[in-house]
Amino acid sequence: MTNTMTKRSRGAAGGDVPLGEALLKAGLEPHLAAVLEEMPSKSVEVDPRRPFREAGSDRNEVFFVESGILAKYKADGTGRRQIISLRFAGDGILPGDTAADYGIQAIVRSRVLVVQQRDFDPVVDANPELARFFWKLTQRHASIGYEWLLNCGRRDSTARVVHLLCELAERSGVDPAQHRLTNPFTQQQIADITGQTSVNVNRVFADLERQGLIRREGRDILFDDWDEIRRVASFSAAYLQ
Repeated sequence: MTNTMTKRSRGAAGGDVPLGEALLKAGLEPHLAAVLEEMPSKSVEVDPRRPFREAGSDRNEVFFVESGILAKYKADGTGRRQIISLRFAGDGILPGDTAADYGIQAIVRSRVLVVQQRDFDPVVDANPELARFFWKLTQRHASIGYEWLLNCGRRDSTARVVHLLCELAERSGVDPAQHRLTNPFTQQQIADITGQTSVNVNRVFADLERQGLIRREGRDILFDDWDEIRRVASFSAAYLQ
């Protein structure tokens, strides 16, 4: 079954947004979005309870996140997992010439548009502007990776978690000073992103509530002092641009 990139996507905390619109927001010209929409593709529902692609899989596909969130992860020799990057609605994972050294799994139930590399490469080769666009996105994800390295390497447990919440709000398009943020992560997933244990993550959330910085209502987080949250996290959104 083939589809075009006209499916609608949902951010972690927002309403439906067409995937094409998300690509335009990322800087893709409308005529190039139309070119991508003509590629043969299939839309796949991804269950968060099992890997979508295992480490060692061939990288001969392109994945565009239509809704939900995908995570790249790696595991150490004992099977402990580190989530190394996230892809939100409108983001993609590009193909490569070697087998993947990471696995891919959904954070929440997600829909992913899958394009074969054999269909993707000729389109990019024929449109240098597309190549520049994807190069820019690759650089953005590299900048996010550098920030995550700093977060896990130098910030304390509280700052790690709060910084992730700040990034989640920014990438979801939510203004936390005005609106509540829906947390898509389990405590274990936050631990796998921030390089600590779920026990530590639970303690951090409890401390933030005791300090009056956040309130939790189910999966929703309300920020009572957004400026202080940003200060605690040493958060600047420049790396996300």
